[in-house]
Parts: sequence; C-alpha cells; structure tokens
Amino acid sequence: MKKNPAFNSAGKLTALLFLITLFLTPCVIVNAGERGVLMKFGEVQNQILGEGLHLIIPVVNTVKKLSVRVQNQEISAEASSKDLQNVFTDVALNWHIVPQEANAIFQEIGDEQDVVIRIINPAVEEVLKAVMAKYTAEEIITKRGEVKGGVDDALSTRLGSYHVAVDDISLVHVHFSERFGEAVEAKQIAEQEAKRAEFIALKATKEAEAKVNLAKGEAEAHRLLRDGLTPEILQRQAIEKWNGKLPLIVSKEAPKLFNLSEILKFDKN
Repeated sequence: MKKNPAFNSAGKLTALLFLITLFLTPCVIVNAGERGVLMKFGEVQNQILGEGLHLIIPVVNTVKKLSVRVQNQEISAEASSKDLQNVFTDVALNWHIVPQEANAIFQEIGDEQDVVIRIINPAVEEVLKAVMAKYTAEEIITKRGEVKGGVDDALSTRLGSYHVAVDDISLVHVHFSERFGEAVEAKQIAEQEAKRAEFIALKATKEAEAKVNLAKGEAEAHRLLRDGLTPEILQRQAIEKWNGKLPLIVSKEAPKLFNLSEILKFDKN
C-alpha cells in the first residue's frame, strides 16, 4: 500500500505549525511560594501571576518571579539610650513580600536583595535609634518586652509602606559598652549588700523585741502566780497531796501533832 503524498505533506505542515505555536506562545511556571510580575515590553502590568502554569506572548511579555515566603534577616545596629549610653543590638527579622503587591514592590524597589539592602537594613537601624532614645540604659534591660513591642510596631508601620510585612522581630542580643557593664555590676553588688545589711538590722531588731516580749511575759506570769497563791490555796494543795498520816513531834513535853496552819503559812512578801 502506497502512502498518500498529500497526507504526508499535511501532517508535516501541522507539526510545523504546532511547533511554531509553541515557540510563539511559551509557558511560564510560577512555583510554590512565588508570584510572577508580568511585564509588557518591560513595563510592569497590574496583573500578578499566581502559582501554576501561565501562557504569555513571547517578545511582548516577560515575567519576573519574586518569592513571597517568609525570609529571615539578621542585622546588627548601634544606637544611643536616653542617658547617652551606647547600645549594641543584634536583631533577627522575619519578613515577607505582600503577595498582592509584588508588582508594586518590583516596580518601586526591585527584587528581594534590593528590598533587604535599600529598605529593610536602613529601616531597622532608624527604628532602633528612635526607640532606644526613649529609654535609659537600665530601662532597656528591665523593660525589654516593652522595647521590643515599640520596635515591632514602628518597623511594621515603616515597612508596610514599602509592601513588606513583618512576621516577627527578636532582639537577640542587647549589650552596652564594657565600662557601663562594670558600672551596672558594681551598682547591683552595692544594692545587694545594702539589702543584706538592712535585713540583718531588721533581724536583730526583731530578735531584741522577741526577747523583751519574752521577759515581759515571764514577769507577768510570776506576778500572776504570786498574786494567786494565797495561804488558803497552798493549804488546800497540801491537803490534796496529804497521805492521811500526821507527823508526830517527840519532845520533853507530851507528843503533839503539827499545826497544819503553821506549816503552810506563806508570806507573800
């Protein structure tokens, strides 16, 4: 069986047209965690390409992919406290490009690296200087949570105007000059010694008061005992303990019994 030459020619032409179509209509794949910025002859368009497969017109359209995933940036900055102490801070910032504003950030700033260099680093330094200047060096230590909250709020507002969202910020390490650290340590030691001396003095006072109260209590008990032990009470106690045998006195005179009243006579004085 002979092949039809016309059919073969038509098949080849169809295949050629298909290849030309594929070449003239290329596909762009936007991966997970990315957004595609669509451009027409280099001009940024309002349309943002989401994740997946997209068809664009070659030569006319180009696509710039930007990551919208959370990214981490570590920054070291120097600032001055309210009492003019040098504050050195290491900051860890988690941030991401706002997905629906990817075209605007690429048009105004550039890609992720441009965002870090031109926007994030200067913003962190300026915000730290502004916030640290509101607190003394001691307050920066004792009110660390409040300081972090101030930095977080100020930085979120500042970066939000550049289409960048702040996910979290951590003041990893805050330290001061060596001389200031020695001064703080000396002050803490002095305060601890003062509290210890105060405690010892208070303890001595309490012990003295306890001894006075104890002596007063014993004196009062003796007084009550002395006032309460009358001759009648003593006689009654002696009678209660008597075994029923009277003592006998033997003398030149006739034997006689002791006078119980004389035996139990008690002089209160």
